[in-house]
Amino acid sequence: MSRKILTVDDSPSIRQMVVFTLKSAGYGVVEAADGEAGVAKAMAEKFDLILTDQNMPKMDGLTLIRGLRATPQYRSTPILILTTETGETMKAQGREAGATGWLVKPFDPAKLLTVVKKVIG
Repeated sequence: MSRKILTVDDSPSIRQMVVFTLKSAGYGVVEAADGEAGVAKAMAEKFDLILTDQNMPKMDGLTLIRGLRATPQYRSTPILILTTETGETMKAQGREAGATGWLVKPFDPAKLLTVVKKVIG
C-alpha cells in the first residue's frame, strides 16, 4: 500500500508539480487549495505526511500545523512546509508550530523526494 500525502497550496501550478513528482515516485496524493480545505481533508482521512505552503488565503500554513498538531491523529505525523519564505524568524515559528521540516520554492523535485523518503520512507 502506498503512503498517502496531503499537499496544501493555493498555487495550482505548485500543486500540479508536487502531485506529479510524488505520484511518479509511487505515493498517493490528495490536494487542497487552502488551509481550511487542508484541515477538512486531513480530518476526513489519515495521511502519512502533510506538505503545506505558508502563505495561503483563509488559513496560513502555521495555523494549519497548530490545528493538526492539537489532534491525536496528527500529533506525530510529519508535516513539511514548502514555501517561498526563507527568513530565520519564520523558520523558527514553523518549528515552534510543529513543522518537521522546511523546503523553499521553487523546489527541486529530486530534493523533495529525498526529504519525503527520509521522513516517511
